Amino acid sequence: MTTLQRKNANPIAHLTPEDIEAIGVELDAIRDEVVESRGASDAAYIRRVIAVQRRLEIGSRAVLLFSLFPPAWLLGTAGLSVAKILENMEIGHNILHGQWDWMRDPKIHSTTWEWDSATPAKQWQHSHNELHHTYTNVVGKDNDLGYGIMRVDEDQPWHPVYLGQPLWNFINAVFFEYGIAAYDLELGRNLKTKKRRRSPEFKARLKEVRRKIGKQMLKDYVVHPALSGPSFLHTMAANATANIIRNLWSHSVIMCGHFPNGVETFERTSIEGETRGEWYLRQMLGSANISGSKLMHIMTGNLSHQIEHHLFPDLPSNRYAEIAPKVRALFEKYDLKYVTGPMPKQVASAWAKVFRLSLPNRGPASVRPPRRKIDPANRPAPRWQRAEPKPASS
Repeated sequence: MTTLQRKNANPIAHLTPEDIEAIGVELDAIRDEVVESRGASDAAYIRRVIAVQRRLEIGSRAVLLFSLFPPAWLLGTAGLSVAKILENMEIGHNILHGQWDWMRDPKIHSTTWEWDSATPAKQWQHSHNELHHTYTNVVGKDNDLGYGIMRVDEDQPWHPVYLGQPLWNFINAVFFEYGIAAYDLELGRNLKTKKRRRSPEFKARLKEVRRKIGKQMLKDYVVHPALSGPSFLHTMAANATANIIRNLWSHSVIMCGHFPNGVETFERTSIEGETRGEWYLRQMLGSANISGSKLMHIMTGNLSHQIEHHLFPDLPSNRYAEIAPKVRALFEKYDLKYVTGPMPKQVASAWAKVFRLSLPNRGPASVRPPRRKIDPANRPAPRWQRAEPKPASS
């Protein structure tokens, strides 16, 4: 039984079960070192980022009160776009992960923070923190992998409907915050049957999303434009543009983290009996980084260190750059591929895969191996299971 989808050469075939558990021990040591050293400088970092973001947003919205004038429109829209990206990526995403809960600050805590997005924080935390980070890149379990609307691996049967997935992906990118809200609601599954549609739980969650979208619409498309007086329509357009820019940026960053060439996908059976070392290894193989400047890392919410984030999702984001060389050294030590590259390259690679998988398989991948019936009594153990302990020598 293989854990990786459609791999002619298994990239982890050279690892023994002992190697995999040793990787887990070394990664635990890296995590423990950061946890023990968290302190005032980390707290000052997130408070500084929040202060900068709020000043930038307030200043940009003030400039947009005069958006009737083109220079004010351009300056205000650019500033508001950056402010929204910062709020979603480096602030909201990471606070909702619990990265700053150790500060015990009720204003900067995963249980109290609500972000500038169409999806309610609590619903996102369930679909992202609990599901995506548990089942990273497991086809059929991790809905972040293609958001349930795309073919993400050659081993998935092709259907003509997938010819449209580049268009769907682009529309999803433009309206990403609403796509995430629909995804968190599991609309496809919950609208399929009358029973699910009428479920009290689904109705309550749908009501929360509608309320959140209403608040977002009121803020960006009614109250702020109304304060602009004669600049009403210009301010409304500026807010819409800032939201689209934020959506496109967020979508691109997330695509770069899990969809470029070199990132592995996994079968459902791969997580049966999964140990901590095996979970770590799946995060290492199922994520990719983006190389760039410190400013770029901040603007991505440090998800440019996606590998490190998936290994340690609850560590402060400002520490990922510090531990990245240690993590990369571990890849090299165990002869594993550390997937990284500049953002334009990673975005192009991800989109190339979207287009490639929208078409039928070609070459060797077009030949699906026959399914072999396996006697349950002689079923091989999944790759990720811990090996049976060796009997003690007498």
